[in-house]
Amino acid sequence: MASSVSRRVLTGITTTGTPHLGNYVGSIRAAVRASREPGVQSFYFLADYHALIKCDEPARIQRSTLEIAASWLAAGLDPEQVTFYRQSDIPEIPELTWLLTCVTGKGLLNRAHAYKAMLDKNAATGADPDSDVTAGLFMYPVLMAADILMFKAHQVPVGRDQIQHIEMARDIAASFNHLYGELLTLPEALIDDNVALLPGLDGRKMSKSYDNTIALFGPREQLRRQIMSIVTDSRAPGEPKDTEGSALYQIYRAFADDAEAAQFARAFADGIAWGEAKQRLFERIDAEIGPMRERYQHLMSHPAEVEALLRRGADKARALATPLMRELRQAVGLRALDTQVAAPRGRDSARPGLPSFKQYREQDGRFYFKLTGAGGQVLLQSRGFESPREAGQAVKRLQSEGEHALGALAEWLEPVADALAPTLTEALQSLQTAQQS
Repeated sequence: MASSVSRRVLTGITTTGTPHLGNYVGSIRAAVRASREPGVQSFYFLADYHALIKCDEPARIQRSTLEIAASWLAAGLDPEQVTFYRQSDIPEIPELTWLLTCVTGKGLLNRAHAYKAMLDKNAATGADPDSDVTAGLFMYPVLMAADILMFKAHQVPVGRDQIQHIEMARDIAASFNHLYGELLTLPEALIDDNVALLPGLDGRKMSKSYDNTIALFGPREQLRRQIMSIVTDSRAPGEPKDTEGSALYQIYRAFADDAEAAQFARAFADGIAWGEAKQRLFERIDAEIGPMRERYQHLMSHPAEVEALLRRGADKARALATPLMRELRQAVGLRALDTQVAAPRGRDSARPGLPSFKQYREQDGRFYFKLTGAGGQVLLQSRGFESPREAGQAVKRLQSEGEHALGALAEWLEPVADALAPTLTEALQSLQTAQQS
């Protein structure tokens, strides 16, 4: 059957916890709806390799894998229409991770938010900078890049705090393509600013870290008890109540249509009792979640069915991963000794055009720039400047003075790999010539 697929969208879910209502509203529900859009090929995977970075409890990882898979399936994800698989069932992913590791600069990984957060934490406590920092944590962005690049995903839905990982995947892919040819697709972050963030039982963001979650597919009576325990103020029945800042109203709004939400807001203004408001919230959530609960409970009681679906999904995924990995192995030289191949497309066949500087601000509040070659490879990376003006002045100096500015700016630049030095020199010379012409 002819395919009308125009783009590939990929989503991963780390298997370290039990899905809660916030996960459903913020991720699962929207992703299931998106998987039904025409012209989209969707990939959903259980990121159990990533779970090993965060969790050393085997039983918890196995249980979470089942719970998350059952939740997505119960919520309506159709494994016949999407590619739904377990990360560890795709051996090509760790192999690609190693190929990407060999073209990824340590300076790039030094700037990963999770790694920097651990360094900051250790500095604050006076611990050794690398205390509790595993190689897995440090290499996390490369594994994520392999997840994305393996299936040539065009878009990856992420929150704004995850944009950096997609940018790093692009940089890593560009480095590989620069050396070995245009084999990997550079992904883009797909940001949805309308995704709802649910408050938890105490009014803070619903999160396992705060122990304030509402279970997604717990028993019906558990759902009722948890909703009844949502913190409210002391206003009595008959007193008008504000919807602004009300966790009850915010959660209700995430499930209701506009008419239902307006009716609930009027009840607040009319002084609805908190007990009655909570009962209405329970009934509204249960109306949506209840029909899915039976399917979830069935899948949890029949893990072999989930296992079979994941293995079929892995077969679909490997039908794409195996040929690509074969091509990548050929490109890097891991090939039969009697194989005759064309000369690789590398630096001499990079895409035409000038190298370019990109300035940006990181979460640490400092300002950075990087120089990428015409093929997209990162050739030079700055350290953090206090102001955009300082970063801009350094860029202008590199543009006007070329490689002669490298020494003067050395303290503001990450070390350059020996293999990249000639390419960097050529790039700076081309920019200097272009500016003078």
